[in-house]
Amino acid sequence: MENATGERIADQIGRFQTQLQMDGRGRKHRILMVSDFFFPNFGGVESHIYYLSQCLLKLGHKVVVMTHAYGKRSGVRYVTGGLKVYYVPWKPFLMQNTLPTLFLTFPIVRTILIREKISVVHGHQAFSTLCHEALMHARTMGYKVVFTDHSLYGFADAGSIHMNKVLQFTLADIDQAICVSHTSKENTVLRSGISPEKVFMVPNAVDTAMFTPSPNRLSCDEIVIVVISRLVYRKGADLLVEVIPEVCRLFPKVRFIVGGDGPKRVRIEEMREKFSLQDRVEMLGAVPHAQVRSVLISEAFCIAILEAASCGLLTVSTRVGGVPEVLPDDMVVLAEPAPEDMVRAVRKAIDMLPGIDPHVMHLRMKKLYSWDDVAKRTEIVYDRAMQSPQTDLLERLPRYLTCGAWAGKLFCLVMIINYLLWCLLEYLQPTEGIEEVPDIRPVHARLESVDETCETQGKGN
Repeated sequence: MENATGERIADQIGRFQTQLQMDGRGRKHRILMVSDFFFPNFGGVESHIYYLSQCLLKLGHKVVVMTHAYGKRSGVRYVTGGLKVYYVPWKPFLMQNTLPTLFLTFPIVRTILIREKISVVHGHQAFSTLCHEALMHARTMGYKVVFTDHSLYGFADAGSIHMNKVLQFTLADIDQAICVSHTSKENTVLRSGISPEKVFMVPNAVDTAMFTPSPNRLSCDEIVIVVISRLVYRKGADLLVEVIPEVCRLFPKVRFIVGGDGPKRVRIEEMREKFSLQDRVEMLGAVPHAQVRSVLISEAFCIAILEAASCGLLTVSTRVGGVPEVLPDDMVVLAEPAPEDMVRAVRKAIDMLPGIDPHVMHLRMKKLYSWDDVAKRTEIVYDRAMQSPQTDLLERLPRYLTCGAWAGKLFCLVMIINYLLWCLLEYLQPTEGIEEVPDIRPVHARLESVDETCETQGKGN
């Protein structure tokens, strides 16, 4: 019986290797996007996964998303463009993250991988528990894996130390990694110890069709500064508490609109009361992503970088992380993360406003940032991942030993247990007993096929 189980696993690995080699010679990829962060939750990671998946579908790849259940949204759903989403029945534990279980997610991850005939597993965000566990299970089963890091983290505080060790474990056996800026790449390499040759820089993008300039430009009699962000410390919400009163004192024609929610919202509201700025500082609360443009296009200035620039607005931001890489110098005013320097930057931006042409800026953004370009660059990363050599458990274990004297041994133990669990699952439910789902071509692909057929018939007539 044990020999039969071993033969099934060996046969499955052989089929995986054959499929991966064929994919590496030009066949379209079959991608599973995994993250705890996806719609209906709103944020940068959620938008990145959605827009990237849509563009990959247009390129002819199969894309499936796996995330945890959101309220009553559970099971299998289809969103725009025929994108299939698995909302697995795990509830969020903290900040939209599922409770870490290590092994309990293996059965459902394995079933999805086999049913959808996946060839590449792409995990997103270092804070996502589901991402780390899915990548671990995928490597155990012999799949190619790619990881995208969306954030910067430090090295000194307790939270960062633990997160960096988890990232070191995940990236010890990764095929390729993606970072959204050169600063992020340097940060990820230092935190995880991954080889820089395995890390690609692929920036975020913006849907310029969604964020367009207002047809009617505002009068210079009033300047409105818009802030759309999560009101948390790492987004600079504490700076607003000191910057807003000073800017209002220096510029009587300036008023603020603050969109977003978070623990620092109370401090901003207290500041507004303290300085009697109720008529000059408007608090919108949480703003759905679909309504962000309607807020931005009515204003002459804001801090939301890509969306604001696409709307033809001048941007002010702090000179931290990868922010200086986002826009050219004539489209953004950067400041040090200090109140007095932020006030200086706002003054400079207000002086620059008369020379800003929103429509010219929008056209520049269309050339600078495109999700189609991001998808093509990500496609190259998948090709590189497919070309990486296939390794068995004994070849992979030494990679984990480099993660530390004690951590390395612990990581090896975790992977050995995970491999044994895979053998048990193969015995209890063989791969042959899991039905593969038929592929459904996306709507846009079917429409293109119809257009080609009509064009061919037209030529024939």
